[in-house]
Amino acid sequence: MKLTVVGCSGSFPSAESACSSYLVEADGFRLLLDMGNGALGELQRHCGLYDLDAIFLSHLHADHCIDMCAYFVARYYRHDGGRCGPVPVYGPEGTEHRLTTAYADTPTASSMSEVFDFHTVKPSTFEIGPFTVHTERVRHPVEAYGIRVEHGGKSLTYSGDTGVSEALDALARDTDLFLCEAAFTHGKESIPDLHLTGREAGETAARAGARRLVLTHIPPWTDAQVNLRDAREVFGGPVELAAPRVTYEI
Repeated sequence: MKLTVVGCSGSFPSAESACSSYLVEADGFRLLLDMGNGALGELQRHCGLYDLDAIFLSHLHADHCIDMCAYFVARYYRHDGGRCGPVPVYGPEGTEHRLTTAYADTPTASSMSEVFDFHTVKPSTFEIGPFTVHTERVRHPVEAYGIRVEHGGKSLTYSGDTGVSEALDALARDTDLFLCEAAFTHGKESIPDLHLTGREAGETAARAGARRLVLTHIPPWTDAQVNLRDAREVFGGPVELAAPRVTYEI
C-alpha cells in the first residue's frame, strides 16, 4: 500500500496544509480517507479529478468532508466527457443529507446520489476494492469512525477524530502504520471524548503495539513539536508528524 498525505491540518486549513485527507493506493485502486477544507485542490497534485475509486468519510464535521461539495460540482457539471458515474462514498448515517444541506442548492434533493453512491458505515468488516477494511465507532461529539485498511498482509489504521477509545486501541492492534489525530496538548486542553493529545496518541500506539506512529490533525494554533515530544516520551517506536505531500510505503 501507498499512503499519501493530501492534507493534515486540524479544524481549519493552515498556511501549509489543507484539512484532513489521505490517499491510499494499491493494485491501481485509489481510496481517499476524508476530504476536508482545501483537500480537493491539493488532491489534484496526486491524481486526476476523476481517478478516485472510493471515498471514506470518518465523520461529518466540515474539516473532514466539506470539499465533497466542491467535488460534487466537478463530477455533476463535467462537460468534457459528460457527467461522471457514481463513485462509492462510505460515511456515517445521514451523509447524503449532510452534503446536500451544506451545498444548499443542488438541482434536486437526489442530485448528490447521481454522482456519489452512498454506503452507510457501521462497525463492520468489508471490502473496498482490493482492501479489507475494519471500521469502529470512536469517541467524538458526532458519529465518527476509525478505519483499519489491510492489503497484502500489511495494515494502516486511521483514527479519524476521537478521544481515548478502547475501540481505537483494538483497531490499531499491531498495525504497521498508525495515522492518529493529536489535536490537543497535554496539560493544556482536557475535554473527554473529543480529541487526543500527543501523549494520548503515543499511549494509544503503545497499548496497541503499533509499529509506527504518524501524528495528524494538529490545528494551526497548536505547537506540533510539543505534541511530537509528548508522544515520543510514551511510545518507543518511530513517531513523526504528518506533512502534506509526504508518502509512505506500507
